[in-house]
Amino acid sequence: MGKIIKLDEPLANKIAAGEVVERPASIVKELVENSLDAGATKVQVDVEEGGLSKIKITDNGHGIAPEDCRIAFERHATSKISEESDLFHIRTLGFRGEALPSIASVSHVELKTGTGDGPGSHLILQGGHVIQQGHTDSRRGTEITVRNLFYNTPARLKHLKTIHTELGNITDTMNKLALAHPDVRFHLTHNHKTLLNTNGKSDLRQVIAAIYGMQTAKLSLPFSGESLDFKIYGRIVKPEITRAGRQYVYILINSRYIKNYPIFNAIINGCHTLLPIGRYPIAVIHIEMDPTLIDVNVHPAKLEARISKEKELCGLIEKTIKETFHKERLIPAVKKTDKPERLKSDQQMFDFSEPLFSQRQPAKDSELKTVSHDQQTDALNATDNHAGEESGSAHYEEPRHTQEVIREPGHHPETAETEKLSLNNEITVHHNDQVIPPADEPEPAAPEEATQDPALVSPNKKRMPKLYPIGQMHGTYIFAQNEDGLYIIDQHAAQERIKYEFFREKVAQTEHEVQECLVPITFEFTAKEYAIIEEYHDYLKKLGLDFEPFGQHSFIVRSHPTWFPKGKEKETIEDIVQQLLENNHVSIKKLREKLAIMMSCKKSIKANQYLRDDEIEALLEQLRLAEDPFTCPHGRPVIVHFSSYEMEKLFKRVM
Repeated sequence: MGKIIKLDEPLANKIAAGEVVERPASIVKELVENSLDAGATKVQVDVEEGGLSKIKITDNGHGIAPEDCRIAFERHATSKISEESDLFHIRTLGFRGEALPSIASVSHVELKTGTGDGPGSHLILQGGHVIQQGHTDSRRGTEITVRNLFYNTPARLKHLKTIHTELGNITDTMNKLALAHPDVRFHLTHNHKTLLNTNGKSDLRQVIAAIYGMQTAKLSLPFSGESLDFKIYGRIVKPEITRAGRQYVYILINSRYIKNYPIFNAIINGCHTLLPIGRYPIAVIHIEMDPTLIDVNVHPAKLEARISKEKELCGLIEKTIKETFHKERLIPAVKKTDKPERLKSDQQMFDFSEPLFSQRQPAKDSELKTVSHDQQTDALNATDNHAGEESGSAHYEEPRHTQEVIREPGHHPETAETEKLSLNNEITVHHNDQVIPPADEPEPAAPEEATQDPALVSPNKKRMPKLYPIGQMHGTYIFAQNEDGLYIIDQHAAQERIKYEFFREKVAQTEHEVQECLVPITFEFTAKEYAIIEEYHDYLKKLGLDFEPFGQHSFIVRSHPTWFPKGKEKETIEDIVQQLLENNHVSIKKLREKLAIMMSCKKSIKANQYLRDDEIEALLEQLRLAEDPFTCPHGRPVIVHFSSYEMEKLFKRVM
């Protein structure tokens, strides 16, 4: 008797559920994506006990016809593709027909759906089997409820995390869907408490405000770019607010969230020298392309994709983000706080504790008024009137639930009027059931910058203001002033930026010069590495490295390019070989960047070094003329700003 048997349908569905239904968040993702494919503009998600007890999805999509309800729960039953050629231009989020049968096989499912034409359908399933079927009201849309997840697969249930962890995963999934579809209104509740609420008005910044808070949204910059094959747009938050994890960079291709390492690297390269080491930006990038250029059917959860012309896309992203930052003044402003802020994790999905507020007094319940989505939009749009001028006060790490109307220096008159009205009405914002009271005093708009020499100012924007030195503290920090207030400059970081831009140009000029080694350098490799280096021998020779065979698995190098750092020739060659082994090509540009950063750090003035007045003036003028004067090559801030108003508040000249 043969050993190979055909699995029955229930067992096959349970095995398939292992790929599709990993945890409650997987169910939320699959069902909400079905709602979006059905053309829903409103999606309500209600979960209980982290999704283990109940997950309920309600939408206003086109619904399911009565004759399709039962077949929708059979394996590989779908309305989204019908032939093989459809796989090469997929425009829907789902297409395999595995989600509903996989979910039904490991839970209790109740479906109520209608097309708005006649009575709707009502199905109840347990373990994938229909146990009850009938009619329901004729409301257009679908309501699907999943209970008792993994009730018949205890091994999988045992490996689920805590309720808080599972809820965090659900919230993260909903955040991604909301950022991918700002034109859809999402409402997420857990045990009847609202965790996410977006307005569905196609405003990406409003969605960022709902997830990360108003201040983060106001510090986000819009960007867009286009080529023959790709169109990109989105928002990226200024380097004043960064995160320790990579998960806050959202890559969305044709409104589908994916993970893609080359695209992620392109975004990070676009922020080159603006981010501290080990820190990452908050960014949302939408990529639109012809579906024939992307294959999303390469991962069980559709989290990865193969992209044609990927290098072209990455180049467009890097260039667009660099240009976006290059147009902005990135001087962080220091905001006075009356109370120390509590340390929080990078992103808290929910918080049951009372928030701590800076610069706020407790307000009476009778004084608090809720802000509508339209009022939030007005508050955010007010900052667009002065995009590119000085950004508002911000902390480097913002509490996640802060969402308030905060003024920024440099407002136009109409913006100031809008905010004055808002403050007079004592507007507050509800965010995750927490109320932020209004500020006690309106903050006056900062005066405009003094007229600067046109020859020293960028033609598109005055990025660095003219500064007048005051003095030096501890031989480390330079104090300067102008009409806008006090500026503090880290002298080492400032000259490091100046030197970096100088050495970056100098290193780029040494293209084909080669220097003979006084003592040849010997390298030993494995058989595989030796074969790869032999294959790319001509390519390496064009870079100025002639690898001569020297024994069984060894090479000898007798010369190298002149721009190699002295004393580190061997390490630099090893870096080149490692790049070649990993990527099959070598980025000389990255190597030269690394060299320029190292040289600028070593040759810059250090801390505890006192400068003469003329040296301080020269340093400030050189910084003013720098291409990107706001951070050192390692991403640390060069300059911070205390507004005149904040100084007056410190000394109680204003209350």
